[in-house]
Amino acid sequence: MPLDMSSSTKDIVVVVESADGVPTGLSLELLALARQLAGRTGGAVCAVTLESSDAARAEMLATQGADRIFCAVHTHEQAYEAERWLPLLSEVIGRLPGAHVLLGHTALGAELGPRLALRLDGAVATACERVEIDDAANLVIQRQCFGGKAREVITLCKSPSVATVRARMYEPLAPAPRQAQVVTVALTSESQIRTRVIDRAVEAQTKGPRLETAKIVVGGGRGVGGPEGFRVLERLAEAVGAAVGASRVACDLGWCPPSRQIGLSGRTISPDLYIAVGISGASQHMAGCGKARAILAINSDPEAAIFKDATFGIVGDYQQIVPALIEQLTRASG
Repeated sequence: MPLDMSSSTKDIVVVVESADGVPTGLSLELLALARQLAGRTGGAVCAVTLESSDAARAEMLATQGADRIFCAVHTHEQAYEAERWLPLLSEVIGRLPGAHVLLGHTALGAELGPRLALRLDGAVATACERVEIDDAANLVIQRQCFGGKAREVITLCKSPSVATVRARMYEPLAPAPRQAQVVTVALTSESQIRTRVIDRAVEAQTKGPRLETAKIVVGGGRGVGGPEGFRVLERLAEAVGAAVGASRVACDLGWCPPSRQIGLSGRTISPDLYIAVGISGASQHMAGCGKARAILAINSDPEAAIFKDATFGIVGDYQQIVPALIEQLTRASG
């Protein structure tokens, strides 16, 4: 089907990421945000998925808010490679004058977003927490600055505007029947690819939900004393269906994989409950968990800085508190 989008002037484009062939929760959150923004601009919501056309995936994106779905054409599923994705995205977005582009603030989005904005001579803002449209149809974003000590509001006055959005800032829409136009576009030919991925690091396998999207997170710091302390936290996480995270020092000491690091230089989380065990509460760490709706701090130091940010606090030895908590939770669940 040809790309005929000359009438589109203020569309909202969502770059969809998938896990095991299914759009991620963050991508569905972005579709919900896109519908809000499109309501202000009068444009369409366009989902771009860098995977071959699949009827079930297209139907899911449509029911979650997409008016148009752009799918890549290739003979096999390709893992993310910027040199494959950039030309395709540039072609799609280049035919949507004035479009705004939303990506998840993930490892993929944090790399792809700025490169896409540069290629299109547009504007970019990363790690956004709120995204709105002003009366001039510009993107207005809010995000943390100074290590989470303040918030800044930025207006992107150049088109196209690109924003990467943190997870769990918005709720996905309830699925609803919607007819969406499906457009197929070709990926860049192999002859134009200057680099080639020969291997990928294997992320440590972890039980439970993903850290960025978990509703409950249990985090450990220097105060847990060593890798054996994280075994205790894993038992607590299993009891409450939580993900396990860590402070930077715990990861630097090798007690926990770097992929679980929470903080300014790690992952950003926004769970309903964050249980911080043996974590002092340094600003670098709090910048990564400050959006938690509630924080339960367990620390043997009554003067620990984290108690200033915590919703609830327990002063004491986690080796006594956490096992007792696990016992009570197990008993309560029958």
